[in-house]
Amino acid sequence: MRNRVKILVTFALENEFAPWRAMHRFRAVKWGGAEAFFAEVGAAEVGVVLTGVGPKQAALRASEVIRTEFDSISLCVSSGLAGALRPNYQIAQVLAARTVYSEVPRADLQSKTLKSSNALVSFAEECGATVVDQFHSANRVIARAEEKQHLGLTADAVEMESFEIFLEAAASGIPAVAVRAVSDLSNENLPLDMGEVLTDDGKLSIPRVVGQVALHPAVLPDLLKLGQQSKRAAESLAQFLERYIAMVSDRAAALETNTSAVIR
Repeated sequence: MRNRVKILVTFALENEFAPWRAMHRFRAVKWGGAEAFFAEVGAAEVGVVLTGVGPKQAALRASEVIRTEFDSISLCVSSGLAGALRPNYQIAQVLAARTVYSEVPRADLQSKTLKSSNALVSFAEECGATVVDQFHSANRVIARAEEKQHLGLTADAVEMESFEIFLEAAASGIPAVAVRAVSDLSNENLPLDMGEVLTDDGKLSIPRVVGQVALHPAVLPDLLKLGQQSKRAAESLAQFLERYIAMVSDRAAALETNTSAVIR
C-alpha cells in the first residue's frame, strides 16, 4: 500500500471549515505545537489547522506546524473565505491565486509578493476554480465597498492570512497555493466592524456580535445576508476541496518541490 501524501490545509475560522468537516471523520490531534484535525481524503492524509483571523495569528499557527513537521508535509493549501475586489466575481465562486500580496511593510523581505505553486494552481483550475492573478492579504478587515474597489485596481480578492502561511511554507520548501471562496461582493459593505467582534486570538466572539447588533439593530438584515452568503461559500469550498485533494494526492509525484518563492 502506498504512503499517503500529507497535506496541510488552513482556514481562519471554524465556520469556513464546517461543511468540509461534516463530510469526513476529522479527529482532533496535536500537530507540532498546534491543534489540528486529521482525516483521510482520497490518497491524502489531511491536517487542518484553524489559524484565527489575521496575519499575526496565521503566522503563529502556521509556524507551530511547519517548523516542526516540514519534512512530512508535501504541500500546503491556504483556504477559507474572501471578499471580492472586482465585480466579475460572484458569491461562492472559488478563486485560486497565482500570487499573494502583503500590505504589511517587511524589512526582512525584498518583495511583498509571494507566488503559488504553478502545478497546484493548474490543478485548481482543472477542479473548477477560477484562476486569478492576486489575492491581497490585508492586516485588517476591509469593510467598505469603496476600499474594496480601490484595492481591485491591483488585486482580485482580499483576505488576511495567505501571505504569512506562504512565507512559512516557502522557508521550508513546501509548495503552497491560496484558494478562497467569495463570501461578499466588491460593491457590498460589511455590516459590522469586524475588529470589534474578534478576540485577541483571532476568533469570532458571538457575545460581541450580539452586543454590536444590540447597539446597531439596523445591521441585522445585512448580517443575516452575510451569514447566508458565507455558508454558501463555505459549502462551495468544501465541494472544491473534495475534488482538489483527491486530484493533488493522486498526482503528488508531479509536483515541483519548491515553488512558493518570492517574486523578485
